[in-house]
Amino acid sequence: MVIGAGVVGLSIAWLLQHQGHRVTLVDPTGTGPQPPQAGSSAALGLLMARIYRRSSGRGWRLRQRSLELWTSWRQQLGAAGHPLPWRPGLLQLAADADAFAAQTRLAAERARRGLTLQPLAAETLAALSPCLPSGAVGGLFSPDDGQLDPLPAMAALRADAIERGLELVANGAGAIERQAGADRWRLALAGGGWLQTPWLVLSAGLGCPALLDPLGHHRPHVPVLGQALELQLPAGTPDPCQWPGSVSWGGVNLVPRPGGRLWLGATLEPPAGEPPLAQASAAELASLRDLGGSAPDWLRQATVLRHWQGLRARPHGAPAPLLEELEPGLLLASGHYRNGVLLAPATAEWVAERIAAGSGLSGISGSP
Repeated sequence: MVIGAGVVGLSIAWLLQHQGHRVTLVDPTGTGPQPPQAGSSAALGLLMARIYRRSSGRGWRLRQRSLELWTSWRQQLGAAGHPLPWRPGLLQLAADADAFAAQTRLAAERARRGLTLQPLAAETLAALSPCLPSGAVGGLFSPDDGQLDPLPAMAALRADAIERGLELVANGAGAIERQAGADRWRLALAGGGWLQTPWLVLSAGLGCPALLDPLGHHRPHVPVLGQALELQLPAGTPDPCQWPGSVSWGGVNLVPRPGGRLWLGATLEPPAGEPPLAQASAAELASLRDLGGSAPDWLRQATVLRHWQGLRARPHGAPAPLLEELEPGLLLASGHYRNGVLLAPATAEWVAERIAAGSGLSGISGSP
């Protein structure tokens, strides 16, 4: 049983279903999209794996494995009639010479690993159309990273899993109880009734602490606001789909969309010591819209078509994400913060491996 039908929960349920498990997915949304405040709803789907600044540790390993799995998952889902909208390429801009020098060193380090990152000088960036944000002195291009459209990806995972027998329970999770026997866990549904399971996976983001605290597992999450805008570019503006990929600049991500549109997205961290933000102020949205004063004219002249937001779950006092086997049969896979879309496949694989090891079925763990 998996609690939470965001991109991580759906990925877990999909992989387990592919491996022959009988899976129940519990979420109030059922077959519908996530609510507007959910973290997956505000994700832009940038997969920053090869361009990740670190070169070792758990975060590096999870990112690289997830990128590999997304490649194979896209092939499998496409063959099953559920294609995933994927745009390859990611360009990370440098604001000063020191940042560009660091990017150049990172490209050299990745080359020693057999991975491709390409430093782009300011002259090369100046040739791109439409023009990029002012102030960029260089950039680092990753052809292997890219952008996966989150909502269609979630719909594809859900549809394929249902076709393979996934049971969806459109209800909230009320409380978790331990019990004796093979079905070690009992879940009270918010709408009434109970469900039992030998394996319970919590992937409900900000909803996890309330379920875990009564069991004696204190895993606090902090809500962090993610903001996104969709813009219609002025008539006659060159199509940003001509860029080599999506663009990251000063904490803001720019994602080209069909029809002369563009997504802008950013995570708004509250000032130190301040409470979490519930929504962006007009000034913060204006700064996002203007790229902090560096937006080119064509972007300033664009029309805002819609604005949406979501709350991302950041673990308090622990690195993201939280991947823990808290007790036999009780797994926590939550707190992915900014990287839920990127890390969903590796998280699903981790869950599958824990279940396989605990069930004596280690031969079926891994990618389908």
